[in-house]
Amino acid sequence: MADIIYIDQEDGKKRVVNNAKLYATLLTKFKNETRIDPIFAALDAGNYEEARELTHTLKGVTANLSIKELNAKVVELESQIKARSVSPGAINAVKEVFAATLPELERVIAENG
Repeated sequence: MADIIYIDQEDGKKRVVNNAKLYATLLTKFKNETRIDPIFAALDAGNYEEARELTHTLKGVTANLSIKELNAKVVELESQIKARSVSPGAINAVKEVFAATLPELERVIAENG
């Protein structure tokens, strides 16, 4: 089985006082409820404030759940949104890492649930 590279589950569990079941529950909620398309729709519409708010929220959630790689890409995207100069590379990086994180979420949830 491949290593988990996008999620620091040990750090994530520490954030919930090593309650693996709670961590799995929070990751499940993230997996089921998190959508990134609204960020890109807001950018397409030129609504930088909405895109910044959505990105800021995603940044906080990924930090709190120790979804490290996605968090790093979202931090970069948020910085570009604030500067109102978003590169296609930053958008693609968020989309690619989000997609790659989903199967890892499934595995971490299964291991901790």
